Amino acid sequence: MAIASLSIRPISSKADRKRFVDLPFRLYQDDPNWVPPLKGEALGLITPEKNGWFSHAKAQLFLAERGGTVVGRISAHFDTLALTMDPSKGFGPGCGQFGLFDAEDANTAKALINAAEGWLRGQGMNRVLGPISMSIWEEPGLLVEGFDHPPTIMMGHAKPEYRGWIEAAGYHKVKELVTYELDITKDFVPLLQRIIASGDKNPRIHIRHVDKSKFEEEAATILAILNDAWSDNWGFVPLTPPEIADVGVKLKPIVFNDLIRIAELDGKPVAFMITLPDLNEAIAPLKGNLFPFGWAKLLLFLRKPRVKTMRVPLMGVLKELQSSRLASQLAFMLIQQIKDASVAHYGATRGEIGWILDDNQGMNSIAEAINCDINKRYWIFEKAL
Repeated sequence: MAIASLSIRPISSKADRKRFVDLPFRLYQDDPNWVPPLKGEALGLITPEKNGWFSHAKAQLFLAERGGTVVGRISAHFDTLALTMDPSKGFGPGCGQFGLFDAEDANTAKALINAAEGWLRGQGMNRVLGPISMSIWEEPGLLVEGFDHPPTIMMGHAKPEYRGWIEAAGYHKVKELVTYELDITKDFVPLLQRIIASGDKNPRIHIRHVDKSKFEEEAATILAILNDAWSDNWGFVPLTPPEIADVGVKLKPIVFNDLIRIAELDGKPVAFMITLPDLNEAIAPLKGNLFPFGWAKLLLFLRKPRVKTMRVPLMGVLKELQSSRLASQLAFMLIQQIKDASVAHYGATRGEIGWILDDNQGMNSIAEAINCDINKRYWIFEKAL
């Protein structure tokens, strides 16, 4: 019996983008730890008119088909802002990326990666990092450890086989990202409690809730700290105004005043911590669809979330303080206050912090100090073209 041949083709139509989004729903249908994304959100990510990242980036999506059935997908892309970076910090001149990678088998994976590399070469790229889906601010890295429990909001999932398939294509690990988990119902050790209590008594320090009614103003304050605090991090690319607008639309419904806090020193904002209820707990049962009744269930959840897990996707302290004891003290104070609010107001019992770069000594030390354990590892791979 003849075996249908594999074909790889670039796509751009709305119908093909829908096929692109639909594929994981088949490939992961038997994986209890995969969380189906909302299809509208997934389509928005790959639609240039709906994703501000495309204002400074270019991408090509590919589908793999066999016998009329979609069996794989991949994106090839590059960010013009990332091309201006110092290569020692991640991207740099001639560096493209691949992402949104899924494949039914090893042969399909090889053909998809070849197609992505060919497109990147045609765009003048000589190096590739991946998977990065699609901006570094979205879902960077391939899950290589932690397949036994679902990802939290804005974190990726993958099949264990993917690592071997990517390495077989000539890629090697260039960066590891980790997430930490902790039991937020437990008290910190006495030493940390004393450090936090000392900060609480310091008249120069004030930690406040954000004010959602001043969303744009508060976002600008946090962004200013973020751009300074993260500017030396591997892979850092500043968010642009179109991306900030997109992020605001996506995150505003899950912003709660007591879960996002700003630390001020002598009245100046110097640190922040963003915590989000794990929206994946609410959207997992929806199977990717808000209709006919999913929207009502999600709206009810957002009015007063009750979750098991809270995720901390971002926190930062101004660079001028990062080598001081005050930086750690502020971080511990922020974590303590949000931890208490998460338990008391949302019923949470578990926290997840990340992702965190493997060479971010400050954040890794803080995670260890509060007795966190690594629960997931993600790798970013590299290859010369």
